[in-house]
Amino acid sequence: MIRILSSRETAMEDILSRGENRVPETVERDVRAILDEVKAGGDSAVLAFNKKFGGAEQNSLLVTAEEMEEGWEKADKELIRILERAKENIEAFHCRQKREGFIASDKPGIIMGQRITPIDKVGLYVPGGTASYPSTVLMNAVPAKIAGVPQIVMTTPPGPDGKIAPAILAAAKIAGVDTIVKAGGAQAVAALAYGTESIPRVDKIVGPGNIFVATAKKQVFGLVDIDMIAGPSEILVIADAKANPAFVAADLLSQAEHDRLSSAVLICDSMALAENVAQEIERQLALLPRQEIARESIEKNGKIIVTDNLLEGVEISNALAPEHLELCVDEPFALLGAVKHAGSIFLGRYAPEALGDYLAGPNHTLPTMGAARFASPLSVDDFCKKSSYLYYTREALMGVKDDIGVFATAEGLNAHARSALIRFEEEGV
Repeated sequence: MIRILSSRETAMEDILSRGENRVPETVERDVRAILDEVKAGGDSAVLAFNKKFGGAEQNSLLVTAEEMEEGWEKADKELIRILERAKENIEAFHCRQKREGFIASDKPGIIMGQRITPIDKVGLYVPGGTASYPSTVLMNAVPAKIAGVPQIVMTTPPGPDGKIAPAILAAAKIAGVDTIVKAGGAQAVAALAYGTESIPRVDKIVGPGNIFVATAKKQVFGLVDIDMIAGPSEILVIADAKANPAFVAADLLSQAEHDRLSSAVLICDSMALAENVAQEIERQLALLPRQEIARESIEKNGKIIVTDNLLEGVEISNALAPEHLELCVDEPFALLGAVKHAGSIFLGRYAPEALGDYLAGPNHTLPTMGAARFASPLSVDDFCKKSSYLYYTREALMGVKDDIGVFATAEGLNAHARSALIRFEEEGV
């Protein structure tokens, strides 16, 4: 059963340690070996690892136009309708994030500015094999398209038959993915980072994955950019005494069923609610197909913290910086201003976390393990880069050349100073 705590310090110390687990050295070593083999062996190495780890029998890595059409025809038509609706919502939200560059020319002879340009090639990793996550396709590909990325290369593990789930192919078609690779695990990350005979090398890799995928992304960072190193899923619900225990329990379990390492925490100002939610969790657990996973998550990482008031609960939440934060209270906007650190915030009694996972529009790729203290949800910005530029006339440079010379000389960089001064030496200026 989930633990009910009244001691803030005990709960805080326990939860804050969640981000301190290091990747085992054996995983780091195995991933490095896979990266090296794919770098040297290309397509054949990727195919070999696909068979070794997933049992996939396949002759090629790229999804053909015929396979795309077959997947579209086999995909559930009601799901396609919902995917198209979700895409519209995601697109509408993320279009508001698009930014333009600027030009500053308010000083005589000086023009400065910033250009915003899309990344040329982006790799999108979508978990697959035994599960299917078309929502991941939409959440990652749609912002990239809005940013103007010319080429999106998606990679996802095939089943033992070497095929990709129809729902994934349908989502990729709806989102406008350009190339689909039938590969998963660290070998897929390596293929995107280094390129192979059939898989183009990309400039950035985004998307979630297991510990091997996350470790591979970490190891290739620098050669390519990555979005983030995501940990197990998290939810923190702040609820008042009037909250419906069944609603709260369902929301906590929505994340607990993800993974045995997932974290589900309730903060409330009512011991009665805490006890009722604990009982409701037990009742609902018995109904879940993934009961075993959810129960282990709840028993190991789940907590109910009873505080004196809701503002204290927000203070705890800010310290934890959860991936998902629900304010399940009568006046959620009254608490919103006090929230400083959270990946995505769900307001009121009728905004379950699943709304954000699938349909509402804000991105569901979020910082975990307390990273919301300094990181943000995936956005259009993640698929763009900024370049600054500046122009000085002769007269404008002459006005600052001596300052540059003094500054550079103070740092012991005489060639820097010379580059500004030399332009005026022949003129005796």
